[in-house]
Amino acid sequence: MPKPRSQQISLLDTPYYHICSRTVRKAFLCGVDKETGVSFEHRRIWIEKRLFKLSQVFSIDICAYAVMHNHLHLVLHVDSEQMKSWSTEEVLQRWHQLFKG
Repeated sequence: MPKPRSQQISLLDTPYYHICSRTVRKAFLCGVDKETGVSFEHRRIWIEKRLFKLSQVFSIDICAYAVMHNHLHLVLHVDSEQMKSWSTEEVLQRWHQLFKG
């Protein structure tokens, strides 16, 4: 059974986290599908751009990452000191960089 994030992440223990996300049903995240010959390599650039955009908006540093053909790995550092210095207005401005308000 999945655990809520409040039980999975403890910034008091460590601000560093290894994240792994996989595709389902043999779907390709990027690379070339050997069975069909279809290339999904264009997704790798999109994923990298999105990761760097999200790290600029939120107080998370990307220490390392690997985008594989069916999954990706991230090593992240949560910068809680930076987050504490943000005003409410700055939080709203950052949120609106990603979502309409």
